[in-house]
Amino acid sequence: MKMTQIKIDEFAKCLREERFYDAHEALEALWFPRRSEKSAEVMLIKGLINAAVSFELIKRGRIPQSKKVWQNYLKYRQFLFKIDSPYLNDYYQLSRDVELLAQKLN
Repeated sequence: MKMTQIKIDEFAKCLREERFYDAHEALEALWFPRRSEKSAEVMLIKGLINAAVSFELIKRGRIPQSKKVWQNYLKYRQFLFKIDSPYLNDYYQLSRDVELLAQKLN
């Protein structure tokens, strides 16, 4: 299994378990080496990391900060519709999972 798939699966598992810091770390491993790229996939990963950070801030009771970081997720979410990746279906599922979790936590 490719590292990207492993980290996507790890991110999803961490979200389900509400281990948001670990979710952030999972995708950070994919994003960090490619952070200077401006591809839609890299930007979307950055957005998903922001979603996990927002959830962790909610968990810590830092609501104003979480709302600010959530806006970053929303800004990068649009790249989902511009992406060309073998992981497209996984990214769609992650986006749905993130949106459902946001409804639950807010």
